[in-house]
Amino acid sequence: MSMSRIEQLIGEIEEYVDSCKFQPLSSTKIVVNKEELEELLVELRLGVPDEIKKYQKIISNQDAILNEAHAQADAILAEATAQTNELVNEHEIMQKAYAEANRVVEEAQYQAQQIVDNAIADANGIRQGAINYTDDMLRSLQTIMSHSMEESQNRFQTFLTSMQNTYDIVTSNRNELSAGVSSEEEQETVPAEESQQ
Repeated sequence: MSMSRIEQLIGEIEEYVDSCKFQPLSSTKIVVNKEELEELLVELRLGVPDEIKKYQKIISNQDAILNEAHAQADAILAEATAQTNELVNEHEIMQKAYAEANRVVEEAQYQAQQIVDNAIADANGIRQGAINYTDDMLRSLQTIMSHSMEESQNRFQTFLTSMQNTYDIVTSNRNELSAGVSSEEEQETVPAEESQQ
C-alpha cells in the first residue's frame, strides 16, 4: 500500500521537529523556523481535502464493491436455491417414477401369478375330470364283466347240471346192463354143473 501525501507531510514535520535545536538551558523547548514550519502546515492543510475526497471515493468504491458482492452473493444464492429446488423436483419425479415402476412390476407379478394359479386350477380340474371319467368307464366295465361272469357261471352251472344228469343216466344204463350180463352168466353156469352130476 503506497503512503499517502498526508502521511508523508506528517513524517516530514516530525523529522523537522526532531532536527530543531533545543533552546539554551532547556531540554524540552526547541527553536523552530516559523516560515519553514508554516509551509509544511499549509501544504498539510491543502492536502487534507484531497485526501479526504480520495478516502471518500475509496469508501464509495468499497460500498459499491460490497453492494456488488452482496448482489452477486444473492444471485448465487438464488441460483443455488433454484438448482436445489430443481434437484428436489427431479428427485421427487424420480421417486414417483420408481414408485410407479414398482407398482407396475408388482401388478405384473400379481397378474402372472393369477395366470399360473388359474392354469394350475384348470389343469387340476381337467386331471380330476379325466380321473372321474376313467373311473366311470372302469366302473361300467366292472359291471359288464360282473354280469358276464354271473351269466357265464349260470350257463356253466346249467351245463354241468345237464352233463351230470346225462352222466347219471349213462351210469344207470351201464348198471342195468351189468345186471343183465350177470344174470345170463349165472344161468349158463348152473346147467353145466347139473350136467356134471
